[in-house]
Amino acid sequence: MSKAYFNVCKEIKNITKYIIFETIKNLFMKPIPAYLILIFLFLNQLSLAQQMPLDFSDPTENFSSFGGSSFSLNTDPENPSNEVGQFFNDGSFYWQGFYLDLQRVIDLDFQNTISLSFYGFDSNAHTVLIKLENGQNPDVEVSQNIPAGGGWTNNVVFDFSQAVLANDGTPVNATGEYSKLVVFIDGGVTTAGTYLLDNIDDGSTEVNLNEIDVEYTNLVWEDQFETPGVVNPSNWHHQTQVIIPGVGWANGEEQHYTNRIDNSFVDTSGFLNIVAKQETYTDQGLTKNYTSARLNAKFAFTYGRVDVRAKIPVEAGTWPAIWTLGKNINEPGAYWDSQYGTTSWPACGEIDMMEHGIFPNQNINYIKSSLHTPCCYAGNPNGGGTIASDLENDFHVYSLNWSPDQITFLLDGVGYFTYNPFIKDDSTWPFYEDQFVLLNIAMGGLAGNTSSDFDQTTMLIDYVKIYQEGELNTGANIDLKDKVSVYPNPASNVINLSTSIPLSSIKMYDIFGKLLLTKEKNFTNIDVKAYTSGMYLLVITSNNQEIIKKVLIN
Repeated sequence: MSKAYFNVCKEIKNITKYIIFETIKNLFMKPIPAYLILIFLFLNQLSLAQQMPLDFSDPTENFSSFGGSSFSLNTDPENPSNEVGQFFNDGSFYWQGFYLDLQRVIDLDFQNTISLSFYGFDSNAHTVLIKLENGQNPDVEVSQNIPAGGGWTNNVVFDFSQAVLANDGTPVNATGEYSKLVVFIDGGVTTAGTYLLDNIDDGSTEVNLNEIDVEYTNLVWEDQFETPGVVNPSNWHHQTQVIIPGVGWANGEEQHYTNRIDNSFVDTSGFLNIVAKQETYTDQGLTKNYTSARLNAKFAFTYGRVDVRAKIPVEAGTWPAIWTLGKNINEPGAYWDSQYGTTSWPACGEIDMMEHGIFPNQNINYIKSSLHTPCCYAGNPNGGGTIASDLENDFHVYSLNWSPDQITFLLDGVGYFTYNPFIKDDSTWPFYEDQFVLLNIAMGGLAGNTSSDFDQTTMLIDYVKIYQEGELNTGANIDLKDKVSVYPNPASNVINLSTSIPLSSIKMYDIFGKLLLTKEKNFTNIDVKAYTSGMYLLVITSNNQEIIKKVLIN
């Protein structure tokens, strides 16, 4: 018996429970009321990712709320030095609740209990229900009664070995990983109240969520702007054609982008200058009050690290950005459009490495990184930010580390946000195809108005560098888990493979261990339209190593 076949058999044993639970769910699924569909659509939006355990000492440990509830951080009434989470129901809806999307999953195979502390301001008894969603297995829940008396009730334990399926109440010994934690307090009744929770613990230990998973060190493209004068046309394309004919650019922006040396040039100190100016300028039948530059890199890549050392403007009304777009974007005037422009935004994917100026309630030194995908875009992207030191006067290195499994943003080498959705499909993860870098300053629109004395401002860029992996190391230290991803999963028609290294072969097995297909060269996808719905196993090899990926065909 081959090693691959042995491992497939092992995986079959591991997924048996999953298949049983999915079958039960499908058999007993009832029609869903319209109001629950609306709640589901609302909950399905990704919130700021976090990890367990939660003690609310970190100001980013914020639950999202729905149904008329609200969440805030507060101080423990019995210990002023202790931060806690405050959960409020206004009593207007039977199932008001709170949720948190977790970047690091809850693993019930590691520990099948979750504990917390509950504080009641009143002396009534209460019920707390914890529901786990977005997992390998169907949604599950456990409820616990809080005794009357008020004050703190510590170490309330939710035992998921005695959970029930959320859709029909079937008892189940819950297993597997889940990425969404949902909390209901006094669910099912319209009772208003304010409650405190603390120390929500699944037995795990906090880790650095922004640690990069793949280190890219092979410099494959750069521009250090060493030649004064015009921007190097071999490296950069000036995008000047407005994307909304008769209107201009999106987001209410008020600038024309030009290819004039007034708006973009390399100075004698070796810096690229992108200059936004207040001036009346007419182009393409449109007159605007500002000019600027928008540069497209003539290099596109899949997976790697981008470092941009820059000093950005902070004046009101300015919107400097360092970002990427999918090479396949259908955007007339963009460099890659004529040859590759087949996909509309946001399906092409957008990665904002750094944006400034469109967050009016933030510190002047606040920058944000965002990702726009079909699930979450425009005013509702996934993202995170940080506060830099003296953006106006200091250079900083803005970095993007993009691997097959996660995207991490760094400021001066320190990670501050990582995007790693639990479910990676075209809706959440279109980042398996080439992206290209853009540099620009937009004016007005979301950035608001400039001051009355605004004349011009500049973003200075010292260098742009892109790194990828070098030639495949054939030694035993290559971890395929971090090198290969499959998408979409679940799939209906085609399963795609995305990898940063050469692959030797791929084999697909059904759950009974029957080999269904083998490919040994020129494979980037598998046509699965002919296969029935269910779980399948992919055995992917590179040289002498292999990894097994579970995929669901529906």
